[in-house]
Amino acid sequence: MSQIKIKEDERERRFGQEPKPPNDVEENKGLAVVAYILFFIPLLVARHSRFAIYHANQGLLLLITAILIYTAGLIIPIIGLMIIIPIGCLFIFILWLIGILNVIKGEMNPLPLIGHYQVIKMPQEG
Repeated sequence: MSQIKIKEDERERRFGQEPKPPNDVEENKGLAVVAYILFFIPLLVARHSRFAIYHANQGLLLLITAILIYTAGLIIPIIGLMIIIPIGCLFIFILWLIGILNVIKGEMNPLPLIGHYQVIKMPQEG
């Protein structure tokens, strides 16, 4: 069991993240899921949870990406409505599912393509 924990810590350090306390994950899984629907709820309720704030950041990045895709789809005539918006919706939905699955597994993995940006400042440990 301790070998698995060591491997998880090594994987998190590879992604530039500090290992998260297990109780933080278990206590804030529900709020982290909510972050993918309304990103600001964990900012109000669990502002000291690194796990919840990390997923709130991912949820905000997902929202920004959705707004950019919809805006591009509406600005570009015909192609935007027929191609950009439907493919963009599928892309956003897939990223949303990946984020929810990361929360359920208790992981802090960035979303593909957009997850490496940090918009919300992470709380300090301690």
